[in-house]
Amino acid sequence: MGDDKGGAGTRAGRLTPPDWLLAGLRPQTAPVPWAAVARAGVALSAPLAVGLAVGEPAYGALVSMGALSGVIGDTADAYRMRIFNIAIPQLFGAVGVTLGTLVYGEGWPAVAALTFVALVSGMISSIGAVASVSGLLLLLNAVVGAGLPMPGPWWKAPLLLTLGGLFVLVLSLLAWPLRGRVPERAAVAAAYRDVADLLDAAGTSAYEEKRQAVTQSLNTSYDLILALRARDHGRRSPLVRLLAQLNVLIPLVEGAAAAHLHGRASRQPEIAAAVRDLADAVAEGRGAAPELVLPEPQGPADRAVEAALRHAATVVHKADPDPYNVDDRLGRPAALRIRARRATRSVLLSEPSWRYGLRLALCIGLAQALVSLVVVPRSYWVALTVTFVMKPDFGSVFSRAVLRALGTAVGLVVAAAVLSQVPRGWWDVPVMALLAALIPAFSAKGYAFQTAAITPVILLLSDVLNHQGFDLVLPRLVDSLLGCGIALVAGYLLWPESWHTRIGDRLATAVEDTARYVACAFGSAGDGGDQDQGERVRSRRRLYRDLSSVRSEFQRALTEPPPVGTRAAAWWPLVVAVERIVDATTAARVRVSYGAQPPARAEVADVEQQLRELAEGLRSSEVLVEVRADLQGDEEGVLEPLRQEVKAARAIASPGQPG
Repeated sequence: MGDDKGGAGTRAGRLTPPDWLLAGLRPQTAPVPWAAVARAGVALSAPLAVGLAVGEPAYGALVSMGALSGVIGDTADAYRMRIFNIAIPQLFGAVGVTLGTLVYGEGWPAVAALTFVALVSGMISSIGAVASVSGLLLLLNAVVGAGLPMPGPWWKAPLLLTLGGLFVLVLSLLAWPLRGRVPERAAVAAAYRDVADLLDAAGTSAYEEKRQAVTQSLNTSYDLILALRARDHGRRSPLVRLLAQLNVLIPLVEGAAAAHLHGRASRQPEIAAAVRDLADAVAEGRGAAPELVLPEPQGPADRAVEAALRHAATVVHKADPDPYNVDDRLGRPAALRIRARRATRSVLLSEPSWRYGLRLALCIGLAQALVSLVVVPRSYWVALTVTFVMKPDFGSVFSRAVLRALGTAVGLVVAAAVLSQVPRGWWDVPVMALLAALIPAFSAKGYAFQTAAITPVILLLSDVLNHQGFDLVLPRLVDSLLGCGIALVAGYLLWPESWHTRIGDRLATAVEDTARYVACAFGSAGDGGDQDQGERVRSRRRLYRDLSSVRSEFQRALTEPPPVGTRAAAWWPLVVAVERIVDATTAARVRVSYGAQPPARAEVADVEQQLRELAEGLRSSEVLVEVRADLQGDEEGVLEPLRQEVKAARAIASPGQPG
């Protein structure tokens, strides 16, 4: 009986999809962006209606294709950022479709042209979010231009596609005069609410999850506010006030780390409630408020939280905070010409930039060669699939290829129903409005869901240009499978870095940065004492941001099949351990700042040395090997929790290693 049960369990386990695939198929919990849903429905259906009304449905389809690109890039909340996120990629898209149109049906010239465009697309994707979308549209529209017949003369297709993208931009900016700085205020208010949740979770097992949410909120808010400040140099602008309100959250976050380990009064609900009141004041732009009534502090951690909270209340409610007390050095971008020069140098001289560009170029070259040199009707979809799967900054190539195939299959079922049952003409307009509205809603759920939503839209627009009807469906499925196969072989299996990920190096760098943070927080032997408080703040913010990136990279690696996914799972506890070390360091520094006895220099140097040895071990080993840390010091001192976290990190062993 026991053997039979074991065999049945084994067989059932073999039939269960692997975790990395289930993670991609599991819908993410995200609110439906109703405004984006409405914009998408209008932006893609209205051009079709206009095209039908004037007797040029193909023109309407091209404008809708441009609008589709705008809908995909319409991800920013701030109105000024939407201009960059939508308008700039449209310019690259216009260049791409022009190049593609010039080599339509040209065989080897088309292969060479798209391979070069893919190289450029992959290389510029490393610059930033806007450049990534720009590179995507450059390549995407080049593939479409080289694979679909476009109306002449040569300038008409790029003009129509650009009009579609600009239509989405106009729709997204309609509320700007009424809502003004609402998105920026909402981002800062959200950071305050996340800090309130963090204080609520102090001393509980939920603290680490809430701290990750705070890190993400601060990253988002600083990226938004400081990007706008780079173009706004006024000392009295609303952005200055928002930046001041954001900056005063940093001491409160540091105080929360101390409250988590040592707080008493700071854990009471009145503290979190006061922070939520500040969040409401930020969101509503309110001024004066009643004086705070807080619990009596009972130690250094409580005093730190109370002082930070009272200072935050002063800045939030003050009508005009001192603009010269705003520290833009937390991350304000350099001047545009300096950033452009740095980006150009990074693209041309960066090894990862060339490596990603070459991978994408190889895959697109193979796909276009298959299309141009082998008789495969309308098979531009092969290169289109490679474009989406192989975009190097979108995450795991392997899991995206599998999810793309599954999502395309689902989307083709929907497309088959539409193309077989809905007559071409005016019925396309309401059908397109419904299908387009699903794109933003499904995109928030995951990559496979986004693919399933986009596929029927592209097929319906292609049918308006080609009039193939239901005959489009089966060839598109074959094309998608071919594209996914090319991406898996030429973009994944042929590159050892794909299945020997360098997550250990990234984590080792984070540990080294943590060692420097410990030295910065307390001073180590030979550095001349404690560092400037502003430098400590900036160091901690950079470290938390880097650890957030490391966490994201590990989470992507967890979606890979073995051995990458297995190794990432084994190393994941160490990522959490390093984050706890940073929290313990911050808590100790806060306690010292509010009256606790400073640690001895030898204790600080000992902790720093242990962290540097841990980083060196991570770089020199493919597996985690347990090391017993010998850390001595005052068991009642401020560094004792930090020493315990360092010991725990060094004692983590990989599966199968001797304990």
